[in-house]
Amino acid sequence: MISLIASLPLPQSCSVPAVGLKKCSLFHAGFASLSISLDPLIEVPIASPPWHLSFPHVSVALLAAVLFGYHMGVVNAPLQAISEDLGFSGNALAQGWVVSTCLFGAFFGCATSGSIADTFGRRRAFQLSTVPMLLGACISASASNLNSMILGRLLVGVGLGISGPVTALYVTEISPTAVRGTFGSLAQIANCIGILGALVMGLPVATIPGWWRKCFWIATMPAALLAIGMEFCSESPRWLFKSSRLADAEHEIERLWGAAYVKCALSELIRGEKHEEDEPATFADLLSDRYRKVVIIGAALFAFQQLAGINAVFYFSSTVFRSAGITSDLVASVSVGVVNLLASIIAACLMDSQGRRNLLIWSFTGMFIALAVQAIVGSISALSSLQKTVSLSGTLMYVLSFALGVGPVPALLLPEIFPNRIRAKAMAVSMCVHWVANCFVGLMFLHLLERFGAPSLYSFFALVCCMAVLFVRRNVMETKGKSLEEIEAALLPEK
Repeated sequence: MISLIASLPLPQSCSVPAVGLKKCSLFHAGFASLSISLDPLIEVPIASPPWHLSFPHVSVALLAAVLFGYHMGVVNAPLQAISEDLGFSGNALAQGWVVSTCLFGAFFGCATSGSIADTFGRRRAFQLSTVPMLLGACISASASNLNSMILGRLLVGVGLGISGPVTALYVTEISPTAVRGTFGSLAQIANCIGILGALVMGLPVATIPGWWRKCFWIATMPAALLAIGMEFCSESPRWLFKSSRLADAEHEIERLWGAAYVKCALSELIRGEKHEEDEPATFADLLSDRYRKVVIIGAALFAFQQLAGINAVFYFSSTVFRSAGITSDLVASVSVGVVNLLASIIAACLMDSQGRRNLLIWSFTGMFIALAVQAIVGSISALSSLQKTVSLSGTLMYVLSFALGVGPVPALLLPEIFPNRIRAKAMAVSMCVHWVANCFVGLMFLHLLERFGAPSLYSFFALVCCMAVLFVRRNVMETKGKSLEEIEAALLPEK
């Protein structure tokens, strides 16, 4: 029988008041509805739950981020070998499709991720995402022509599109408040590890015929581990609570945070319930007066992230480095990858001490400075002798600044500011904006570079960074140290 929270003594360390709560009706499968009248004092633990209980569950979820990075980078080194073996060598358009088809698939997968996560839960959503990833990797590894390779990449993209928002949701919802920023930042580190892993696995391509097929076969292993590992992980207590499975939510809270925190965690969930509607959210609800502002903030952050030009730098950094005298694409890729990884590790250490909002502002500011300096030096002929040095150092500073905040923060901040009722669908919409902006930059960058030149493009990217700083200062609240229910109460108007 489910315990009535209000009638049980809570830990003495709990003392945060929440006045004026309504009666909350909770439903549990097989039982009649329970009407719980809460005291004016809802108690919340001062000390944070231990991090080590939830860390194994977070680690399994991060396999999805590793897969994301790996599949984004897996075709870069082997692309020439793939084109020669499959008969489209020298066809730049066909090579572009092999690279970008994954992005299109990710958009469509992302569009469905919210509904999948709300209907089947976070764990099952992860497992469902591995199906197209496994199938697509197998088709790519055994491809005999361009069409089969594109089909494989499309399927992989669908799986990545589903798992991306779900990873952010799951890690945010199961992490203790005190380390939620650090755990959320681990996804960016896992993504960097996946990119570097793809680079390392692609090294033998030049000397071993057909090695590119093994690169795709290798991708099936983390996908299989994700599917199997999720069978032993906890489901999100917030999703269980929203699904009226109170007893299951109690059990999972105990697994993730410890038995001493069950009553207080449930009190937080009940307190958050007063801000929610009874009916499940639809995509149309995202445009309602109640939720429109937070959804716009989420979509705008991902748009700023991509329109600041980061993927143009990642996709075409080799050209920049060659102009600086570094002729090895491997050295260029490793330099960018290592800086990205090290900065992401630093960001994980700073996230819960410096806060999400501050890191975003500092990060966009650093990117602005790096881009503005390159634009100025590139525009003034008298400074032409400095262009190579500035291009090299400016690119690395840009990547460093990005990885310190703009890279990891949006995927962490958005699940925090989105209310529980719309969290999955709002994440899906925001990630769709991410993929559209990503595709736009990737497709248009070279054309715009030829037409307007690098200084003009860098000036545009710098302007985007400047606008982003102003937007964050005006619209983004700090979420460090706050529970998801506290954030929701602060952002949403009373019903």
